Amino acid sequence: MADALGSGATSAPALTDAHLDRIAARRDVNAYINVTGEMAKVAAATAAQSRDLPLAGIPIAIKDNITVEGVPCTCGSRMLEHWIAPYDAAVVERLKSAGAVILGKTNCDEFAMGSSNENSYFGPVQNPNAPGRVPGGSSGGSAAAVADFQAAAALGSDTGGSVRLPAAFCGVVGLKPTYGAVSRWGLVAFASSLDQVGVLGRTVDDTRRVFEVIRGYDPKDSTSMRDIPVEPIPETLTIGLPREYYGDGLDPEVRRAVTGTAQALQAAGHRLVDVSLPNSPYTIAAYYIICCAEASANLARYDGVKYGYRSASTQDLSSMYGRTRSEGFGMEVKRRILLGTYVLSAGYFDAYYATAQKVRARIAADFTDAFKTIDCLLTPTAPTCAFKLGEKLDDPLAMYLMDIYTTSVNLAGLPAISIPCGRSSAGLPIGAQIIGRPFEENLILSLASEVEERVGGSNNVS
Repeated sequence: MADALGSGATSAPALTDAHLDRIAARRDVNAYINVTGEMAKVAAATAAQSRDLPLAGIPIAIKDNITVEGVPCTCGSRMLEHWIAPYDAAVVERLKSAGAVILGKTNCDEFAMGSSNENSYFGPVQNPNAPGRVPGGSSGGSAAAVADFQAAAALGSDTGGSVRLPAAFCGVVGLKPTYGAVSRWGLVAFASSLDQVGVLGRTVDDTRRVFEVIRGYDPKDSTSMRDIPVEPIPETLTIGLPREYYGDGLDPEVRRAVTGTAQALQAAGHRLVDVSLPNSPYTIAAYYIICCAEASANLARYDGVKYGYRSASTQDLSSMYGRTRSEGFGMEVKRRILLGTYVLSAGYFDAYYATAQKVRARIAADFTDAFKTIDCLLTPTAPTCAFKLGEKLDDPLAMYLMDIYTTSVNLAGLPAISIPCGRSSAGLPIGAQIIGRPFEENLILSLASEVEERVGGSNNVS
């Protein structure tokens, strides 16, 4: 697209109009909550005069828990259905400064809580590769928009796999940067020690281009890290295959695709090493205790007083609080708030929350030990391909286990990327995950490009 814009083969307004037409024609996918058509057309007209900018005229979608000034930021919830963001998130500021055209806000699980994008107040998103199946969550709208050519690229948020899982299910690339590599200012908080803004693209190079624009230190975010020196990438990498990620519970077709990817990299000269991450079995338990505890604290602000939804049928302040939160939040959000409040309570804090933080430290130490002898890890992104809508809604534990290969990355604050590596016999996309050391995004992006070249398997929605 950038080449076509630069050569004059197309224009920014024409490219924007084509994407807006595609969005209108594919409303059944339900990828967007709000489409900012008029705003996009104004931005496209401006971008047409600024071809020297890195993303001039490129149409990009934003997950609806990242603020865009003057546009509703609903977080997929009734609680914020009519809340208008008063400022741009830091990542949106950088996209606009780079000439990008913001098409709208994409659908997501409510407050980014979910693995299937079925928890949105605005209805589930359809997987464009297989209608009737989930796109993955919580950034399912962003992944579906990119896979279905309703955006050139998109931003999502990743708390426990919410960029990588939908990337795998929809057959696109999903990058979760190192914690602190991208500003969280303007990202609505779910679990503050885990949340990270990520990028979804149809190719690794597209994903890299957007990441290079949004990365970097931001003084408005106290967790943002200053620029880290970029280390040279060795020609031959030592790639670890953690045995805990290839055991029981992994779908045979996913196993075949990921091990085939590993063999292709070995044939290209890279070295494969069997490694162990011994605390992996405790990842899901530790993750859900910590994220729910942080969610219960972060979501306490939605009480009907400060902003957002307020119940009309109340008699006093106490009942207003209760009714507002009961009516404004969906079932999954309530479940996590209750669980988080429980593990933070005086009688259970040490038994659950404090213990989970100790386990988190051990999980991080496992990665540190592994990276002493390897350059990166190659794993499945998800244990299965995209499942049917409604299949796991009545079984929260089964839903949570879809994050079994992704949550450890957030607990350890590492960068990871999901790259398409094949399709199942039913034609469903399969994703492989590459995990790197902190701030070694360049290395995992380089290896992902090699997978893309040698293995392929990206989306082919027409």
